[in-house]
Amino acid sequence: MNKRNYGFETKLISQDRYIDSKTGAVNPPVYYSSTFHQGQFDSFGPFDYTRSGNPTRKVLEETIAELEGGVQGFAFASGMAAISSAFMLLSSGDHVIISEDVYGGTFRMVTKVLTKFQIQHTFVDMTDLDAVAGAFRPNTKVVYVETPSNPLLHITDIRGVVKLAKAHNCLVYIDNTFMTPLHQRPLELGADIVLHSATKFLAGHSDVVAGLAVVKDEKLADQLYYIQNSFGAVLGIPDCWALLRGMKTLSVRMKQSSESAQVIAEFLQNHPLVEEVFYPGLATHAGHEIHLGQATSAGAVLSFRLPNKVIAKTFVENLEIPVFAVSLGAVESILSYPATMSHAAMGQKEREKRGITDGLLRLSVGLENCEDLVADLAQALEIAERAVGAGTVAARTVGRFI
Repeated sequence: MNKRNYGFETKLISQDRYIDSKTGAVNPPVYYSSTFHQGQFDSFGPFDYTRSGNPTRKVLEETIAELEGGVQGFAFASGMAAISSAFMLLSSGDHVIISEDVYGGTFRMVTKVLTKFQIQHTFVDMTDLDAVAGAFRPNTKVVYVETPSNPLLHITDIRGVVKLAKAHNCLVYIDNTFMTPLHQRPLELGADIVLHSATKFLAGHSDVVAGLAVVKDEKLADQLYYIQNSFGAVLGIPDCWALLRGMKTLSVRMKQSSESAQVIAEFLQNHPLVEEVFYPGLATHAGHEIHLGQATSAGAVLSFRLPNKVIAKTFVENLEIPVFAVSLGAVESILSYPATMSHAAMGQKEREKRGITDGLLRLSVGLENCEDLVADLAQALEIAERAVGAGTVAARTVGRFI
């Protein structure tokens, strides 16, 4: 059987490159070496210095390239290192169109760092292709998309954006962190570079910080390799090995977490204290149909809006199972408060303009028992609801004496 015809789950596990050719070990060796002996004076081997290349990192980079359907992969020290390195393909005077509710770290990079190099940007509601079409300028070089977006899970029509970008001779970057190549392959939809915070679902265990990029053609591969080698923000070798290990269980982890996320989203949608739920698996989600046309799952991340910060605080403080922390995509459920965590780099006005209100919470669903998670959310919401009622009664009581 042609290995290229294997299913995604098989490709995650059954890789010739995992097996050490010398010993038969089923996991690749960890090459703790910064430099490599050259056997000849005039002809160097494939590796000379680990910043430029390492056998362990090569296995990881080849694996993610195959999973995404690209020609070459690149491993970086963090998701932001991968994103920043991709932006380094731009030059002074270039212009970027970028998703309006992009991750806070990307927002910071674009607004505070790229501007120092006279690289311009325009934030656009990527759910509106007319708005995207109207944002192009003569100097636009890149359209940068998160879909689903972080934290509001907005959906961008990847094919539609690619069509517009190609008409203007622009590259398309897609942050595929939420979906992973298991459920969405942007390069196959026409994108040029796909990016990952591999810290999240790919690694999956809250123990690695890593970033990955995959490109669609050799020319881009040469350009991004030059940046990777020059910039030097490469992933450490032990982390390459740990990330490879985490990726082997991606399919089973994502399956259970996504199934639980659907149940939780439906529960929250029907709770009277919850004002809005953002999850593409819900038929009421504005991007539901588009997402189903370009991805095979709604994923394991959802966000929901409570009335205000006080209620959100009461709710969070009474939860027992999810950890309250930054990040997502791990075996444990992680509840985050975007206003002071993932999007703290945005000022309050910028957050509110994008719908990132003080009552918004983001939940990355882990591998805990789904019934336990729903029960925990229910009891915390009940306590928050009682607090709302008590506050209303107290206000009315005070009002009688004014």
